[in-house]
Amino acid sequence: MMRLASLLTSCCLVVSSLLTGSAATVNATDAGATRISDFTLNDHAGAKRSLSEWKEKPVVVVVFLGTECPLAKLYGQKLGEMEQQFAERGVQFVGVNPNQQDTLQELAGYGVKFGVKFPLLKDPGAKIAAQFGATRTPEAFVLDADRVVRYRGRIDDQYGVGAARDRATKTELVDAIESLLADKPVAVAETQPVGCLIGRREAKQTSSDVTYAKHVAPMLQNRCVSCHRDGQIAPFTLTKYDDVVAWADMCLEVINDGRMPPWSANPAHGEFLNDARLTSEEKELFQKWVDAGTPEGDPSDMPPPRAFVDGWQLPKPDAVYKMPVEFEVPANGTVPYKYFIWDPGFTEDKWVYGAEARPGNPEVVHHLFLFYIPPGQEKHRPQDPLYNAIAAFAPGMPPIVGPEKYAVRIPAGSKLGFQVHYTPNGKATTDRSEAAVVFSDPKKVEKEVRVAAAMNFKFLIPPHHPNYPIAAEKTFNEDTYLYTLTPHMHFRGKAFRFTAHYPDGKEEILLDVPRYDFNWQIVYLLKKPKFLPAGTVMKLEGHFDNSADNPLNPDPAQFVRWGDQTWDEMMLGSMTVSAANQNLQAEREAAETPVSSAGGE
Repeated sequence: MMRLASLLTSCCLVVSSLLTGSAATVNATDAGATRISDFTLNDHAGAKRSLSEWKEKPVVVVVFLGTECPLAKLYGQKLGEMEQQFAERGVQFVGVNPNQQDTLQELAGYGVKFGVKFPLLKDPGAKIAAQFGATRTPEAFVLDADRVVRYRGRIDDQYGVGAARDRATKTELVDAIESLLADKPVAVAETQPVGCLIGRREAKQTSSDVTYAKHVAPMLQNRCVSCHRDGQIAPFTLTKYDDVVAWADMCLEVINDGRMPPWSANPAHGEFLNDARLTSEEKELFQKWVDAGTPEGDPSDMPPPRAFVDGWQLPKPDAVYKMPVEFEVPANGTVPYKYFIWDPGFTEDKWVYGAEARPGNPEVVHHLFLFYIPPGQEKHRPQDPLYNAIAAFAPGMPPIVGPEKYAVRIPAGSKLGFQVHYTPNGKATTDRSEAAVVFSDPKKVEKEVRVAAAMNFKFLIPPHHPNYPIAAEKTFNEDTYLYTLTPHMHFRGKAFRFTAHYPDGKEEILLDVPRYDFNWQIVYLLKKPKFLPAGTVMKLEGHFDNSADNPLNPDPAQFVRWGDQTWDEMMLGSMTVSAANQNLQAEREAAETPVSSAGGE
């Protein structure tokens, strides 16, 4: 009788699971292991699919995926290839989408875009994700023939938060599958998943002093939507209430971690025009809104949508320069900086006071520079994009427009070049970026804006060193105005600081970057020009992490020297400056004034 009752109870549990689409979990015979019971979900075409469909398969891989998460995109094609690799050996892959913000149509589009042939199922309310204990996308679970979880965690170590390798060095998912197929225990049963938090929140109307319409939407418009809108480099949009609710927990995580908005400068030093930081009040406001249940509030409180200019934001450009060729961006991996050089045929000096760089494909262009190569120099140097910059683009960076009397000189006979940093997003595509410039009338230019730099070529970073210091300095021999500061290191860069040592013995930290991030090449625009008296020494201090704890480190066992490639290093700080006492217009007028002879007729 007890056996019959037990059997009836088990049957009821299975039926309940099929009807509700939830997965019951029970402890497996192994301590700490979990057996997944049957579940049923709809696929992207609306057909019902159950785990029991694949009862004859010796291994089932369940991967939780989000259609907008950048890491889920990067791994989409790889998962499709992995499924084909193991199909003949009886391994079944299943994708499950638990995000509230992702639709069936978007899920189908994900499969088409990344060539995913295995079933993609929709998990309303993230019930199956909850039973598996999944927290992020992508997150993989490997089930054995008894549907016991034998591995859970990341796919491999090729991609991480702000990190990418040419190929994986640790392949935990593949290793787990191979172990089960060989009837061996899985050596690594769990790793930390890396990716986006599952979007479990749903829109609610709750009573709160802080609402989306009145408080959160204006903040996002001011701080985020320049990138987080359709067609831009950000992986998801933050222009609609439902989307913001679904991404609220992920937004809160990156805000609290200091990863977003992208800004690395220590607020204790310097004031900058392009400061992207959220204020402490804004952070607290967003936290209160999330804690209150993400209420929408009164729609009449909504600010008007922020308007963006489709064309150039500059005044009417005098010239527009495109990359001479279209570049094919691969779906995956890392792409070294790409350079595109051509001769524009300048027969006279050109003076530029306004410039704007614009990506041809914002979804894969992380940043770019338009720069010049002076006559007599046979090819570009690694430092040229910073030394001889004309225009620059990074997400959220405005065009640079100064008064016409302050201009950058491009010498006659110079060549032009683009340096572009591409970030593959899981789908092969193309790019042809461009830049626009506004020329000054040479007769109106009073000051030449130029780049001063400090660098150190002579260093050798030892293997495994977690905090290796390197210094450089630049002495200003005349009174100078300083406009911008730009630190530059590669993958091992950890921290950077500019300190002005004045002739009177005083010191001032002008820029402190305690958490340097190679992925964000930020040009720091001073809110007000800084006067540097003659004799000022700008001292730069960089720190480099060549340890295994640095997720970007290509190889911690190597000695590292100066070099162009990102697996080499650079210690370089560039500064945009002009001579304080220079007046080119007055000098020209003086030179053009005829000198009268002494005496008269």
